[in-house]
Amino acid sequence: MAERGQLPPPAKRLCCRPGYGSACRPGQRAGGAGPGSGALCAGPSSAAAAAALGLLPLGKTQSPESLLDIAARKVAEKWPFQRVEERFERIPEPVQRRIVYWSFPRSEREICMYSSFNTGAEDPAAALGGAATAPGGAADPSAAADENRLPFRRGIALLDGGCVDNVLQVGFHLSGTVTEPAMQSEPETVCNVAISFDRCKITSVTCSCGNKDIFYCAHVVALSLYRIRKPDQVKLHLPISETLFQMNRDQLQKFVQYLITVHHTEVLPTAQKLADEILSQNSEINQVHGAPDPTAGASIDDENCWHLDEEQVQEQVKLFLSQGGYHGSGKQLNLLFAKVREMLKMRDSNGARMLTLITEQFMADPRLSLWRQQGTAMTDKYRQLWDELGALWMCIVLNPHCKLEQKSSWLKQLKKWNSVDVCPWEDGNHGNELPNLTNALPQGANANQDSPNRPHRTVFTRAIEACDLHWQDSHLQHIISSDLYSNYCYHDDTENLLFDSQGWPLWHEHVPTACARVDALRSHGYPREALRLAIAVVNTLRRQQQKQLEMFRAQKKELLHRGVTSITNLEGWVGHPLDPIGTLFSSLMEACRVDDESFHGFSDFTDNMGQCRSLEYHHLPAHKFFEEGESYLTLAVEVALIGLGQQRIMPDGLYAQEKVCRNEEQLISKLQEIELDDTLVKIFRKQAVFLLEAGPYSGLGEVIHRESVPMHTFAKYLFTSLLPHDAELAYKTALRAMRLLVLESTAPSGDMSRPHHIASVVPNRYPRWFTLSHIESQQCELASTMLTAAKGDVRRLETVLESIQKNIHSSSHIFKLAQDAFKIATLMDSLPDITLLKVSLELGLQVMRMTLSTLNWRRREMVRWLVTCATEVGVYALDSIMQNWFTLFTPTEATSIVATTVMSNSTIVRLHLDCHQQEKLASSARTLALQCAMKDPQNCALSALTLCEKDHIAFETAYQIVLDAATTGMSYSQLFTIARYMEHRGYPMRAYKLATLAMTHLNLSYNQDTHPAINDVLWACALSHSLGKNELAAIIPLVVKSVKCATVLSDILRRCTLTTPGMVGLHGRRNSGKLMSLDKAPLRQLLDATIGAYINTTHSRLTHISPRHYSEFIEFLSKARETFLMAHDGHIQFTQFIDNLKQIYKGKKKLMMLVRERFG
Repeated sequence: MAERGQLPPPAKRLCCRPGYGSACRPGQRAGGAGPGSGALCAGPSSAAAAAALGLLPLGKTQSPESLLDIAARKVAEKWPFQRVEERFERIPEPVQRRIVYWSFPRSEREICMYSSFNTGAEDPAAALGGAATAPGGAADPSAAADENRLPFRRGIALLDGGCVDNVLQVGFHLSGTVTEPAMQSEPETVCNVAISFDRCKITSVTCSCGNKDIFYCAHVVALSLYRIRKPDQVKLHLPISETLFQMNRDQLQKFVQYLITVHHTEVLPTAQKLADEILSQNSEINQVHGAPDPTAGASIDDENCWHLDEEQVQEQVKLFLSQGGYHGSGKQLNLLFAKVREMLKMRDSNGARMLTLITEQFMADPRLSLWRQQGTAMTDKYRQLWDELGALWMCIVLNPHCKLEQKSSWLKQLKKWNSVDVCPWEDGNHGNELPNLTNALPQGANANQDSPNRPHRTVFTRAIEACDLHWQDSHLQHIISSDLYSNYCYHDDTENLLFDSQGWPLWHEHVPTACARVDALRSHGYPREALRLAIAVVNTLRRQQQKQLEMFRAQKKELLHRGVTSITNLEGWVGHPLDPIGTLFSSLMEACRVDDESFHGFSDFTDNMGQCRSLEYHHLPAHKFFEEGESYLTLAVEVALIGLGQQRIMPDGLYAQEKVCRNEEQLISKLQEIELDDTLVKIFRKQAVFLLEAGPYSGLGEVIHRESVPMHTFAKYLFTSLLPHDAELAYKTALRAMRLLVLESTAPSGDMSRPHHIASVVPNRYPRWFTLSHIESQQCELASTMLTAAKGDVRRLETVLESIQKNIHSSSHIFKLAQDAFKIATLMDSLPDITLLKVSLELGLQVMRMTLSTLNWRRREMVRWLVTCATEVGVYALDSIMQNWFTLFTPTEATSIVATTVMSNSTIVRLHLDCHQQEKLASSARTLALQCAMKDPQNCALSALTLCEKDHIAFETAYQIVLDAATTGMSYSQLFTIARYMEHRGYPMRAYKLATLAMTHLNLSYNQDTHPAINDVLWACALSHSLGKNELAAIIPLVVKSVKCATVLSDILRRCTLTTPGMVGLHGRRNSGKLMSLDKAPLRQLLDATIGAYINTTHSRLTHISPRHYSEFIEFLSKARETFLMAHDGHIQFTQFIDNLKQIYKGKKKLMMLVRERFG
């Protein structure tokens, strides 16, 4: 990069001809002259300036620019050549040459604009700079690689590589060849390039490379830059018609014949056709005086604009839209919009032309009608593209210097699009009834029209309304044209004063409309004018803010006594379709950005080459209309704070609400880039105080409407910014912002006596807050930020806790805050903060109470965490939650999680408890367990027994609770589980008792041979068998009554016949009794029940049997036979049973054949 005061390297230098660009330095040497020129840039102190730049030795002088060149340059810029010819009968050849010479574009800025997308820098100059730089100044290789692929960059490379040749300028036509070097896979190619130009604009381009794109190819760029940088090396001829005019007949014939000879294959048919028509007296060609000349320049009627391939613009937009947001198409469309803004900033008429082409393709998108038919919303990114489209049309129609016929044409086109059924609405899928652009509030007979009767506002509505705006107001003209416009005759007796008490100009207009004017001025390349108007608008807002505060203070007692409020702003500025606050902020920030030369107009393009842009912001010298110590930076920050703090209603519709959140976060993100100093802190203090005291004008007023947009995100930023400087004010602001009235049942009512009360605007809409979950998460973030900051401050922690408990209504967010507080309180590098731990516990207890009677999938996690938190607080906290368990936990949670964790060894070790403390805690746990068992024996009895094992009285009480509940409220599975527990603990008789109770609740049908209770039944029978004959005799009738499944009964029967009952006694003594007889009770009863079960099951299975189950059925009969044969007459019974089957089911021949084969 060249040092300041030195020229850049020659290969990259922009060789400036006299008059090349408005920012050409006075006295800078021209890169070369055209025929007969040799002129230099004129200007005051040219020699000194040139010497300072190292171009001339001191003491040397330069010649002033010739009058011929000055005049020719002006004519070449403004007049079509036909007008010159008509104005003067004979134009001397030197004059023609200079006009032709100066008619080619002199600025590389436009060549860059028409050959590449802007890759991200606001200033198009960035595309001409050196390697792209990442934040901090380091080179970004990927960005540099992307930039080098741009046609403009490639064109420079081709020019620097000497690839441009045979350059010839004939009149207003430039031609040449550009050689594309051989690549690895492609041979060297030569491209023929032709460029037509008029009044310093390229009007058409052709290249044999066959480029199909919106932008000029690299070959066109290379040839154009060759002509700009090396004009003295280009052969310049007058238009070909002038040359032909100087030839006699013989010369003309020779010229034509040679031309045909050289290009006979291409032009011979055309030449013969033209000759025939010229020789025919009545031909059309002979009816016209003269002949066309493509090199003769523009006619008077020709539009003077840069070449834009309209067909390619339409094709590219159609392609991007068809990709539906995939493959980076959304990014490409945004780049197209950025290109339109770039053109507008250059005051290029193609900006509106290109936007028209883009809009036509957007309106033709087939998805619009599909979405409308299906009632589905378009995607968020696509919606944002439509927003940008509408905003651009606003800029175009607000062009301060557009002609009336242009505006009329645009209005007609906008109304046409606006009337199409599928034209997207401004606020997504909901029509709104926000004020008209030119009127803050609708007045008169139509003001109270019902919403359904009003037409929906589309994305074009504001642009259509803006067509009625004009710039002829004398006060407005004075504001934007002068830094010295003021008036010190001040009378504070009217609301819409033109000047404030200091004589500074004010601009009273609907704020979004006034800001739309600022944006239009910026967009059309009038940054100074935009800045002046922005300052006037901000000063007006500040004066209004002061007046609002005075008005509220006068009415404060009455309003607060009634507890009502009114909305003064039906249209919020943050999230507004025109983004008024963002516009003011950006305009002011641009003015204080370091090294932003582009702000002062179109700077010399070469000065920006190879320089990385600084993003630092400074307090630049004071403007006339600033208070002492103020700057553009303080004004930008203050207007952002004013906008963010405005009380405004939550708009209808998901998209509009998301936009409010998104714009607020974007604006805060920009504010966070600014480093606060003492001056800015004063601004923050001033605005925070206003927001707290301004009543209905502020979103942080004492009483706000229930549907006001919450201030959580903004308040969090204010809190973190003010905390190091004024903690009291920071907490006061954040605590005021914590409320979320839309979720409160006792929110302030509306003031129906005020004409602009929100209830009359948005009737019966609660709670249509689609972004409520996001809002609640922001509320949680604000609370978490305060908790973190308040660590170690008991008073502040108590205040924050109270605010959380009062204002946060989401259990999940309170739980998150409880967890956050716990983490902050127990950081590894410091002692636990006991106050913050108590806050964490209090929040946890609140969560428990909130979720006790509702379903919550995180409930178990919450309960476990609460016990952990209480453990950290201390033994008294654990004892407290057990004493009050019924307000916090379900009986199951209290026994299975809380009491169990409290009684664990890890808790005892963690708390370092002595024996007395352990016993006290255990006593509380046992009391809790018994209470839970009484309340919910089904789910808590087993846990209660387990917890009471070490206390005989408590254990006996728990067992009695189980017995009392067994006959009514407990299921067989619960009783079996407790019975097995009793056996395991060495109480077999109690286990037997519970098992018999469980059997009375059980019912196993014939086909439930895989029932989960089978193992419990087998265990119960085995337990009874081991206890003795009496116990077995008592349980078998219960089994017979409850179990109808043959296979289960036969299994029980077989097990009972293997060993003697009571074989292992209660005390382990082996019993030497005899095996029980199958012919006597109780086994006879079991055997008969088993045989009966087999018979019933067989008939039941045969009713619906299919051939694929025949073999399985035969095996079933085999098992049945084994059971039959256990009886003394079992053989006879089984034979009779088989004979009956053969008789009853003789229709099932195949099956009966299998039965006979197996059983006879």
